[in-house]
Amino acid sequence: MPVVKQINVGIIGTGWCGGIRAEASARHPLVNEIHIAETRPERLAEVAKACHVKSATTDWQEMIKNDAIDAFMISATPEHLHYPMAKDCLARGKHVFLEKPIAIELHEADDLIRIAKKNGVKFTIGYSQRFNPKYVYVHKCATDGTLGRPVSALVSRHIGRSLGKKITGRSKLSPAAMEATHDLDFLLWCLLPAKPIRVYSQNNYGAMRDASGADVPDTQYIMVTMDNGVSIMVGAGWSLPPAYPNFASTWIEFIGTEGALIIDDTHRDTMLSTVKNGIVHPMSTMPGEYVEHTYAGPMGPETDHFIEAAACDRPVLVTPEQARAVMEVYFAADISAERHEPVNLPLPESR
Repeated sequence: MPVVKQINVGIIGTGWCGGIRAEASARHPLVNEIHIAETRPERLAEVAKACHVKSATTDWQEMIKNDAIDAFMISATPEHLHYPMAKDCLARGKHVFLEKPIAIELHEADDLIRIAKKNGVKFTIGYSQRFNPKYVYVHKCATDGTLGRPVSALVSRHIGRSLGKKITGRSKLSPAAMEATHDLDFLLWCLLPAKPIRVYSQNNYGAMRDASGADVPDTQYIMVTMDNGVSIMVGAGWSLPPAYPNFASTWIEFIGTEGALIIDDTHRDTMLSTVKNGIVHPMSTMPGEYVEHTYAGPMGPETDHFIEAAACDRPVLVTPEQARAVMEVYFAADISAERHEPVNLPLPESR
């Protein structure tokens, strides 16, 4: 029987996603102490009170010196902070959950993987859509023979421009790196052990560039050829107009030799209409949100999974090697969009 013990958890960054991680940790019976680091004092105080934390600081480097902490969840922005934070935590022999992306450069991802292996700790990346039941159902049908041999797959994902402006305001990363990354991870997971060998991508410009003057695309479309001949297509964007009643809208088609599976994840199934706000679709965010005593969305179960992997010595669902493979695909997509030509994998840096 595996040893089960309570663990002490440190959370770096308690904004939207980090706040969800903190709340989930506070509810989990395998968590003994919670320690948080947040640069905004008012948010630090808010989360500290709500989650009954053991310690709270504005200095993450001070927090990771606490040897009593067993595992860290890194939910900080901007994204270039992910590598140094994860590196320091892994180097101290701590389990690490890291929000995507795993790093900004491929050699940084390789370094993190090496340190985690050297120290024998759990290291996983926040591809939360693997914990979405609809996505898991696609994975099941794609791998248990229900659909026969995979032929092709498509995912179309779009979010509102208010969030798109927030993301592009803190980072220069593309829709491929920040939005399509979830769906690339999902489809590569469904198609294992097949590997991507060629990528073609195109950016499309409109409202985002018109509004900011910056070179920010509205959408990016990515076609990936796998070494077993399967083609996958991912379209991702962040410019849905303000009047659009959904926070995030996704459509999935998975085609096989013996069947086809269509998933409507556009969140049109729950409609709230009020005099004040008109029509909205609640519970349509990608991370999800608490609804009284329960959680609607994938991020709560994903957080539970990491806690249980660390406390019970279980394998993580998303390996860092898989996250690194996704990273290489969206790197190739950005190169392809810039050059207007297909890009072969692996990239030169990986050879």
